[in-house]
Amino acid sequence: MTYRIALTFEDGATRIIDCNPGETVLDAAYRQKVNLPMDCSDGVCGTCKCRCEQGRYDMGDDYLEEALSADELGEGLVLTCQMVPASDCVVAVPVPAQACKVAPKAHEGTVVSVELVSQSTIQLRVALDQPEALAFLPGQYVNLFVPGTKESRSYSFSSKPGAAEAQFLIRNVPGGRMSRWLVETARPGDRLSMVGPQGSFFLRDVTRPILLLAGGTGLAPILSMLEVLADRSCNAPLHLLYGVTEQRDLVETDRLDELAARLPGFTWSACISSLDAAHPRHGYVTDHLDGVPFDVGNCDLYLCGPPPMVEAVRTAVRDRGLTPAHFHYEKFAPTEAVPT
Repeated sequence: MTYRIALTFEDGATRIIDCNPGETVLDAAYRQKVNLPMDCSDGVCGTCKCRCEQGRYDMGDDYLEEALSADELGEGLVLTCQMVPASDCVVAVPVPAQACKVAPKAHEGTVVSVELVSQSTIQLRVALDQPEALAFLPGQYVNLFVPGTKESRSYSFSSKPGAAEAQFLIRNVPGGRMSRWLVETARPGDRLSMVGPQGSFFLRDVTRPILLLAGGTGLAPILSMLEVLADRSCNAPLHLLYGVTEQRDLVETDRLDELAARLPGFTWSACISSLDAAHPRHGYVTDHLDGVPFDVGNCDLYLCGPPPMVEAVRTAVRDRGLTPAHFHYEKFAPTEAVPT
């Protein structure tokens, strides 16, 4: 049995490696041509210090406190030259991927379908040539190339890791290069190239209730997270607030209902910012925080949406004196996701 170790770099790149039982993360990385920072490899210098954000591991006691103090160990810092995983792990590496000689990974696929599910949203399904090679964390994105050009756009997966098909919810940008290709030109059978995965917005271990906030196509990475939580039979309280401009912009509502049937602790509600909509909830997601069925000040909060929405939520949470245990967010512009 091997463990899967997701190495997330400070520039947003991710590389997932296999680690054998009893093998250190540093040795596993070098075996797979990922040159993590190191000097002594004996637990003396501290050069290989990283942060384990998820998973179980053994650090042993063959390292100096000058290299890793007890306080640092308690905060999740590790020495990869001494860290022996006991489960799948996520390790944050405090350098860019290029510094570790990790080149962006290219992937190929074939368009299965392109559907305009609303005037503002395109659903793209791509059959991957090698699904097992595109290992990503739920919530991450790839750079998808516009066919026939060197231009790319960043889109989050709405599908779960390991699926044979990659699915995306893409904002239909009037005059946008990718939007125009998808709406006017793309056909089943067309070939697509992508590079990734990327992004520090991904699902962490579930240890408390989770509040999910999505604006428009910011629903995509939330769907990927929910699919994984459903597969894990998660029973923690989960609530999604999904905001759009017009009622016709609501998409994937049947899928959300199906996920609610698989997740006993999951509830969701939508709100429409347009006051003319025939919908029971109007306004923005910030107007409905009081309706969350658990304490927002004692939860993990995941937020994905356009920059104004993200800033509005951050301000609303602060002004209410709420301090979520962890607050993970990602802003996206019309052409690409912007990791924060």
